[in-house]
Amino acid sequence: MSNFELSHPSKLKSKGNKGFQNSPGQFFARFWGVRGLIPTPGSQNSCYGGNTACVEINVNGKYLIFDGGTGLRILGKSLEKRNESIEAHLFFTNSQTNRIQGFPFFAPAFTPENCLYVYGTAASNGASIKQSLCDQMLQPLFPYPLQVMQSQLHFYNLNVGKAIALDDITVNTGLINRNQKSVGYRVSWKEYSIAYITDLSANINQLEREEIISLTQGVDLLIANTTFTPPREISNQDLYWNNAIDLAQQMEVKYLAISQHHPDNDDEYLDQAELKIKSAFPQGIIAREGSVVNIA
Repeated sequence: MSNFELSHPSKLKSKGNKGFQNSPGQFFARFWGVRGLIPTPGSQNSCYGGNTACVEINVNGKYLIFDGGTGLRILGKSLEKRNESIEAHLFFTNSQTNRIQGFPFFAPAFTPENCLYVYGTAASNGASIKQSLCDQMLQPLFPYPLQVMQSQLHFYNLNVGKAIALDDITVNTGLINRNQKSVGYRVSWKEYSIAYITDLSANINQLEREEIISLTQGVDLLIANTTFTPPREISNQDLYWNNAIDLAQQMEVKYLAISQHHPDNDDEYLDQAELKIKSAFPQGIIAREGSVVNIA
């Protein structure tokens, strides 16, 4: 049985705390970027956040990072404050801009004492994850090449479908969206598990369906995206969330966190959406930057 606890920054501030303070457990997910497609800074997104995808899954002190959108920069600044060498494992779902654009700004990658393990699969053009990360740091796109990063960088081309063993942690992988060459992940530790499935499509084939079932069946926490629809079509809002909710119900997951919010979906819209989600799946939430979900 998971010891589930959710902490929102806004709730903690209302209790008089300065900033976001909490006591994460041994196995938790923290959201550093929850936006899809493009960063969306602005007062209308101050509650849920405007950084693109980045989720830290911390397992008994080991850092597993999923996607490197602009939220990765904020995570890096937090890690720097620890004043200790960092070892982290970075798992990319695909090589699209919103999943990798924070990597050149990830401060721990520039410190020689740190060690980073980077995992990904080939992009639709055949480029490896290393090549995709290198290409975005070439001029005229970026002033400095990847070679200026002084940390120990180890790149791994995923054999999708094979499990990765990190001590007593198992990371299972599956190709869940063949059009976008997107990987889904399941992180298991002891009797607990979290699935990171952020490229759900309204139209999936049987092979993709089987991979998704394998990764999500019975997990403690499912982190998933939704199918984007125009933000002001409130009458169709239920359809917007159906894929993620249906998956959570069918796979009998305990808790659901919906992330990868559309750039046009502001705080007001997401507040309304969360009410609708909870009416269909009471243990479902809209992910916010800074939110922590404790599993164990």
